[in-house]
Amino acid sequence: MIAPAYRVAAAVVLIDQLSKAWALHHLAGRGAQPLLPGLLQQQLVFNTGAAFSMLTGNSAALGVVSALVAVGLVVWIQTSGPLRRLQWLGLGLLLGGAIGNGIDRWRLGRVVDFLEFVPISFPVFNGADVAINLAVACLVLDAVRQHGARPR
Repeated sequence: MIAPAYRVAAAVVLIDQLSKAWALHHLAGRGAQPLLPGLLQQQLVFNTGAAFSMLTGNSAALGVVSALVAVGLVVWIQTSGPLRRLQWLGLGLLLGGAIGNGIDRWRLGRVVDFLEFVPISFPVFNGADVAINLAVACLVLDAVRQHGARPR
């Protein structure tokens, strides 16, 4: 049986890559397009760096980092024993996000971003980025819950 974390990762990669393919096909050369007026718009941009355009121009090195992160997460999942729900969900989201952005770096030499908040100044992002942020939230919430849990 496939571990739940891997099913989550596969779903993230599939959704991320399909949404990026859609963005490349439908948003190229069109500028900003409203998605949720006043909140979220679509605008195709490319990022050769990491989060917030850090390490811009280092896509190959960041592709290697993505691969190493993915391998590390697989080792973590495989050696952890039974995972709590928030753990496998968080690890699956993180693995899927790392693979999704890694595929862009290896295939295109840059990451496809296309979602942009309107009312605040925030970098343009994609589905893999959303998954990574949700992963952090799941893992932090799990850690907080476990810290407050009574010893058995």
